[in-house]
Amino acid sequence: MYSFISGTVVEKNPTYVVLDNQGIGYFINISLNTFTAIGEQQHVKLFVHLAIREDAHTLYGFYTESERELFLQLITVSGVGCNTARLILSSMTVKEAVDAIATNNIRMIQGVKGIGAKTAQRIVVDLHDKVGKLEAGGEISSLGNNTLKDEALSALMVLGFNKASIEKVLDKLLKQMENPTVEDLIKESLRLL
Repeated sequence: MYSFISGTVVEKNPTYVVLDNQGIGYFINISLNTFTAIGEQQHVKLFVHLAIREDAHTLYGFYTESERELFLQLITVSGVGCNTARLILSSMTVKEAVDAIATNNIRMIQGVKGIGAKTAQRIVVDLHDKVGKLEAGGEISSLGNNTLKDEALSALMVLGFNKASIEKVLDKLLKQMENPTVEDLIKESLRLL
């Protein structure tokens, strides 16, 4: 519904900001990263997301579009609501969060207050393939084969295959295949195992 709101900062604290836009004061929930980015600016533009529930219409604001995009990805994960996503973005920068997801760093995500092991794993599994699009410049794609291999390995182990056998097959496939996806690796591995 809203893409951004720009206005004069009327009130600001680490969890929210009130922006005056042509006589209307918008109460916008923010992360600590956005709070820091706003600094002492009197006039700001925040990219927003309107969360609509039965009992409330709540605005969440972000200093950068990439922060909003990561927030929108996080709230698609089962068990991660708007406040949890905002807490994650307050505890880590967008780059740190994207790197943690891309490298399967569950421990780093678990370091956020209120995030348990299962939720951290769900975040990594659900968003692993999606976060690469958030960071321009392809920094994440340089992780390439190791991440692909790890993800395919864990998927095949869940299916009951032996770790040593899987690793041999995956190493062989990674040398043979050009730019494989995780799905490609799993399909080919299933044929060879």
